[in-house]
Amino acid sequence: MYKLVIFDWDGTLMDSGARIVSAMQTAAQRAGLLVPSDEAVKDIIGISLLPAMQILFGDMDTETEQALLTFYKQEYVERDLTPTPMFEGALSLLSALREDRRLLAVATGKARRGLKRVWQETATEHFFHTSRCGDEAESKPSADMLRQILQELHIQPSQAVMVGDTVYDMQMAEQLGMDRIAVSHGVHDRARLLTHQPVAMMDSLKELQAYLVR
Repeated sequence: MYKLVIFDWDGTLMDSGARIVSAMQTAAQRAGLLVPSDEAVKDIIGISLLPAMQILFGDMDTETEQALLTFYKQEYVERDLTPTPMFEGALSLLSALREDRRLLAVATGKARRGLKRVWQETATEHFFHTSRCGDEAESKPSADMLRQILQELHIQPSQAVMVGDTVYDMQMAEQLGMDRIAVSHGVHDRARLLTHQPVAMMDSLKELQAYLVR
């Protein structure tokens, strides 16, 4: 069906939303800022870190902004013990797609260092032919990450599909006229995702595997 399948990471392949929320709330508390609600933090998951924080907390002086960035990274990487497992069926899906000779990529708001860390933790880097991170391209919902991936792999938008759990994933694919598949197990609800007309809405990665590998 598609030569290239591009995945978001957080909320799509990895169940990391709860840790992101917890880490952001604790970081805000440590920085002396108003602690955002669970829903407010969930709404910015997928956006690159600094733009996401600016949406959550508004204008901050440089000192506060840098402190918040430092605290969040400390919380997420070192202090917060909220589990971040791969979603059920993720490894089976990635294996089946590679066996089917698909090209695989990741387009994530994570920084490169963060993606490398979770790839090492999950032993999944070998599945992917390329990736673009939040510190290497314009933040979602800009289509910059997708454009870079397509150019590198010499793939047309019509030959690729974006898989994600947020409206930002849907929007960036929509800008290129690229097919998009929404997964309902992440942070944005079905109704919001459906406004961007995905070609399919999947409730599990097992269901997604059956759809993509026929």
